[in-house]
Amino acid sequence: MLGKIGLIGGGYIGGVLTQEIVQRRLAREVGLTDPAPFVNPDDPPERQEVQKKQSVAKGKCLDIAEGTPTIRSDVRCVASKDYSALAGSELIINTAGVPRKARPDGTFPSREELLTINLKVTKQVAEGIKQYCPKATIISIANPLDAIVYTLDKALKPPKNKLFGMAGQLDSGRYCYFVAEAAKISVENVNAMVLGGHGDDMVPVRSTCQIAGIPVGKFLDEATLAAIEARTRKAGGEIVGLLGFGSAFVSPAWAALEMAEAIIYDKKKIIPVCAKLEGEYGVKGLFVGVPAIVGAGGVEKVIELELSAAEKEAFAKSISAVSKTCAEVDQMLAAI
Repeated sequence: MLGKIGLIGGGYIGGVLTQEIVQRRLAREVGLTDPAPFVNPDDPPERQEVQKKQSVAKGKCLDIAEGTPTIRSDVRCVASKDYSALAGSELIINTAGVPRKARPDGTFPSREELLTINLKVTKQVAEGIKQYCPKATIISIANPLDAIVYTLDKALKPPKNKLFGMAGQLDSGRYCYFVAEAAKISVENVNAMVLGGHGDDMVPVRSTCQIAGIPVGKFLDEATLAAIEARTRKAGGEIVGLLGFGSAFVSPAWAALEMAEAIIYDKKKIIPVCAKLEGEYGVKGLFVGVPAIVGAGGVEKVIELELSAAEKEAFAKSISAVSKTCAEVDQMLAAI
């Protein structure tokens, strides 16, 4: 158990994280921060006064706190609209960012517009961390994931083991689920990894995919596996399309908590994470999804897999996409 875990963003993922941390008793205190709802200066004064008193973070924390006697958990919840709720956190999980949703006229913001907005949000997040918990280990979930982790690194310059992104565990979980579903096998029997960037160029690594230690090819044919791998790359969009609002929130929260528990309990567990590479896989200075040993020290060691020729080619393509995004980030940050 940690002394305190801080959560940035009180949306769907932040709410699940708060609930699970309290229920699992992962820290003595959890701090949740979110500026919503914002005061609209165009609203009547009386409406603005109401908005000033409202707080998504405080509302969710109070709801959860009122349930702690029922589940017999003494984990304390604190909340704020600024970053003060993070004070003293040993571990931070960042979910802050604006989702890609339709405008009132039905159009969507461009990728560049969304990235610019979220980079501004991330700069504020970095300032909050720097002020209230500069030594915390940071797990970032916010999208676009590769760009956000890269931005946090530039702003905070933490030791490379103390900042990493959650994507590989989520994408790998999806890959495992689709394999288990197709093979009609328990999810407990399936192991697989997804590497690279968190986007359409991610790399489901078939050579690592096993069912009870047996190569997946013994259970599923080439066409089925190819379809599963394609579905894995588009899995987030599939959920967005079905929901009609927002995006996945339970599976990302659970994936982040898998990483958090590896740190809290010093598990030395091999988990695919978005880690900063300094020569591994021939990459330097980029955050890329790779398997790593995760323990009390954060990312304690990156594991280099033996990839097939096709997997190496796909991984190189994914790294190229991450590199391009980071170059865009550098240009945008210079203009912000």
